[in-house]
Amino acid sequence: MSLEGLDLLTVGRVGVDLYPQQTGPLSQVRTFEKFLGGTATNVAVGASRLGRKSAVLTKVGADGFGEYVREALDGFGVSTEYVGTSPELLTPIVFCELNPPEDPPLLFYRRPMAPDLTLTSQDVPWDVVRDVPILWVTGTGVSVEPARSTQLEMLAKRPRAHAREGRWTILDLDWREMFWPTPQQARAEYDAMLDHVTVAVGNRAEVEVAVGTSDPHEAASRLLKRGLELAVVKMGAQGVLVATPEGNTVVPPHRVEVVCGLGSGDAFGAALVHGLLAGWDPVRCAQYANAAGAIVASRLACADAMPTIAELDALVEGAQT
Repeated sequence: MSLEGLDLLTVGRVGVDLYPQQTGPLSQVRTFEKFLGGTATNVAVGASRLGRKSAVLTKVGADGFGEYVREALDGFGVSTEYVGTSPELLTPIVFCELNPPEDPPLLFYRRPMAPDLTLTSQDVPWDVVRDVPILWVTGTGVSVEPARSTQLEMLAKRPRAHAREGRWTILDLDWREMFWPTPQQARAEYDAMLDHVTVAVGNRAEVEVAVGTSDPHEAASRLLKRGLELAVVKMGAQGVLVATPEGNTVVPPHRVEVVCGLGSGDAFGAALVHGLLAGWDPVRCAQYANAAGAIVASRLACADAMPTIAELDALVEGAQT
């Protein structure tokens, strides 16, 4: 696909998700279904489903699952121009256990290292990083070298983007305890990134790691003091706190029957991207982001479950009547 007019570049995780077709512990599961996964990848797919031109900067292994990742991205309309290959590593596999379905435990197979964590400056499309309207980075992307230095260099070389210029640099805090030696080390790396981004998105646990408190309002205040224009704190059943220098608003959630909570946060991010690019105010962005997360939570998939704009319109407008 042509990269002219690219709206979004995401950076980070990609893999193959294996979803059980039966509930309960993995020891009792008989069959699995294969889906595209990974936080940065899901956000790119979700944005593409909403009509945005997106690409992902990542790496896969030189194996059949790596081929599947490229084919799946092509099928979703996401550019694979910046999907590299690490010949010595395997494409990550992730098993989930639908027990409980709201927050399924994950089992990552990515040793000795996931290919996306081997990104170096030679892999980076520097002109795209500088000019793309939205650059989306994640906390897990700085968990180890060389990806840590690469992502920090990307942020340092991208002018701090501002909404008035139609550009945003978004940090998905994306805290995964198993990827870090200690929360304190993660906080130090998050701290370095906060000097360069304009939007941060995370749940209570993630903001606690990033800024030292799980209180949504205090966490948002600390994020805004770092120069951010928008802080989004996901509060589960209590909704989402949207914080800007002008004030805070709590946006209520959409109630659905949860089939699998995986991917709902990535759908949230994709809809947030769409709303920012459309020029919506932050509250409307969050309303649509909540709707996207709810729809994916009601389905058994991540990338494949991403909603269309028509589905989001129907859910948001239905909630307002």
